[in-house]
Amino acid sequence: MPAIAKRSLELNDDSMPVQWESTPDAVRSAGDSTPPRRRLRSNSSPMKLSPISKPMKLESPRKRLSACANPQANGIEKYFTQKKVQTLCKPVEKSVEKLKWNPKDGKQISEVKEALHVSTVPPTVSCREDEQKRVLEFLKQCIEQEKAASLYVCGCPGTGKSLSIEKVKQALVDWAGEAGFEEPDVLALNCSSLTKTSDIFTKILGKDQLPKKVKSKTSSLQLLQNLYSQKPSSSRRKMTLVIADELDFLITKDGAVLHDLFMLTTYQFSRCILIGVANAIDLADRFLPRLQSLNCKPIVITFRAYSYGQILRILQQRLITLPYTVFQPPALELCARKVAAASGDMRKALCICRSAIEILEAEMKESTDNLNSSPVVDAFVEQQTAPAPAPVGKKQEIVVVTIGHMASALSKTFKSPVVDTIQSLPQHQQIILCSAVRLFRGKKKDSTVAQLNKSYIDICKSTLIPPVGIFEFSSMCRVLNDQGLLKLGGQSRDEKLKRVTMNAADEADITFALQGIRFFRNCLQ
Repeated sequence: MPAIAKRSLELNDDSMPVQWESTPDAVRSAGDSTPPRRRLRSNSSPMKLSPISKPMKLESPRKRLSACANPQANGIEKYFTQKKVQTLCKPVEKSVEKLKWNPKDGKQISEVKEALHVSTVPPTVSCREDEQKRVLEFLKQCIEQEKAASLYVCGCPGTGKSLSIEKVKQALVDWAGEAGFEEPDVLALNCSSLTKTSDIFTKILGKDQLPKKVKSKTSSLQLLQNLYSQKPSSSRRKMTLVIADELDFLITKDGAVLHDLFMLTTYQFSRCILIGVANAIDLADRFLPRLQSLNCKPIVITFRAYSYGQILRILQQRLITLPYTVFQPPALELCARKVAAASGDMRKALCICRSAIEILEAEMKESTDNLNSSPVVDAFVEQQTAPAPAPVGKKQEIVVVTIGHMASALSKTFKSPVVDTIQSLPQHQQIILCSAVRLFRGKKKDSTVAQLNKSYIDICKSTLIPPVGIFEFSSMCRVLNDQGLLKLGGQSRDEKLKRVTMNAADEADITFALQGIRFFRNCLQ
């Protein structure tokens, strides 16, 4: 029986592929009536039962494609696969290079601080193109016409006056060489460094004196007046550009020196071009009427305070040269808004950013010291709470200057009693101030206590905080009124109908005081 069963299995195994191959033969030989199984089994040849036919029948098309022995096809498939992987990996590598930032690295910290230092001169002075163009056109006209004239540049501190004049001076020298004019002698000095105010005439005389200087007891001012009153000799004198920075020093110490200085440009044969730079914006109101009566009124160019957008743009241009991201965008925006609202001083904005970096640096150092304080306990805790190993391709969290660090730096610079009072208030009173900011945002200047209470309830519901009753709410509004943050008015006896307005605390103070807490940032949005 086992032999018979074995033979029947062999027959069945042979018959399965043979029957698949017998169909074409039966079609070709239509007159042959012999059963296909007997004929093919008797005439079977090893070629028809070759092992190549079995994989073609039993394996799926996908397996046959993967098992293909064509080296060219496999090579092309491998080429495109590698290309695809490389294409997908390239942007990741670039992003990792741009975001590489380690606040614990002293070298990187020094590079960032240097980029944000006041003494670091940027390649271009942004947001002052119009002012620079006006000054340069004034100087070009004086050089072309060989005419003496005076210019007064004024503006608040940190508005780019001195830096712009320095760039204009370089542009003037380059233009004179290209246009074929003789380069002027340039004298740049700071009036605050002078021992005496009259020393400025000695400095000018040293630049514009004759080749053979005659010693005399005559003052430098008189020598300059005589020099500019007489027709020059055959040897042609060059134009002299005098840039007097911190001109306020001459105003406060000796007013006569200031007038004599501007009078030098009114002489017939004067070759002096004077540019005075000062912070006093009211100099024109205090001194220019008298200068106009003396026929020596200078042209006035005012440098306005930087706006929010200009401060943000300058900060971004200073940081774009770094190969890593240092600040969160909201942190820079907060700094630009606060500085623009306070003074528009770009130097103060740079100092605040440096202070924020120092706060982050101290925070990282403190966390490192706390981590290394108890190695035995830390090792045990690390073993118990060790997280799973991160995937190979996962990025590590990058520590940057956040909005909290910037708020701390701003609070050190712009410390005010109003901000301190707001920060020390209870939570519900702070929520009332946030409600007032949202209620009065826009053109609305005042409202009623009932409407303020409605805004307060909306914030409480959105943050899942139980609101207080109307009587307690009115009591807290009276407390804020006594502290000078809100102002309650009106003759109504009903507390709900009393008018309420913002008093000492405006939107900027409330936003600045509460910006460092995420809860209140969401309330103020």
